[in-house]
Amino acid sequence: MDALCPECQQAMQWQKGHFICEACHKSYQQQALCPECHQPLEELKACGAVDYFCRSGGHGMVSKRRVVFTYQLID
Repeated sequence: MDALCPECQQAMQWQKGHFICEACHKSYQQQALCPECHQPLEELKACGAVDYFCRSGGHGMVSKRRVVFTYQLID
């Protein structure tokens, strides 16, 4: 799954902990949101696997296929 720039819709590259759009020269931080309550999810990492957990809305574990990813501009 490619991360597309919210500004120009071009594929972004992952570099040094954030995404960079080479077309518009902007940097973005990715945020995972719960598909039910749209609050940030806690990221759980273990043995190379990444899982998501919703503490805000009490929805518990959230399947990676259902996570809503947004991209926030880094100043």
